[in-house]
Amino acid sequence: MSFSESTLALFAKEVAKYPADQKVSAVMACLSIIQHEQGHVSPEAEAALGAVLGMAPIAVHEVTTFYNMYNQQPVGKYKLNVCTNLPCQLRDGEKALDHVCKRLGVEPYGTTADGQITVQPSECLGACADAPVLLVNDRQMLSFMSNDRLDELLAMLKADHA
Repeated sequence: MSFSESTLALFAKEVAKYPADQKVSAVMACLSIIQHEQGHVSPEAEAALGAVLGMAPIAVHEVTTFYNMYNQQPVGKYKLNVCTNLPCQLRDGEKALDHVCKRLGVEPYGTTADGQITVQPSECLGACADAPVLLVNDRQMLSFMSNDRLDELLAMLKADHA
């Protein structure tokens, strides 16, 4: 796999933020660029990025798998990460995940039949006092997600698709 010139230019912009001997520090930003362009980070993309940054492919893979913000397989247009870490579980985080999955007819880590919404449990999102919380597309945090609020969100996402 090879990256386009425009992607390589974006990588170079990120690498330039670090001393020349520490370009591996740009790995997270470069993984984000790959995901933004391709929707997920494939093993081939990890290996190609490793070549660009001078990293072993396994080192890139370790970063990809450590953080749940990197998709290792294609996901829907909307990715919903529902926090199920202990503090959120104590405030119905697991119930929120179950509710969303049942409404959408998917299992955790599943994507709806139309390919629009992927639901997955998440580790701590850093908003324990606001539980249950979820993160939409790794960008927008939603707090105090009661079943009614979850239903409103799902209706909005489905309407956007229609």
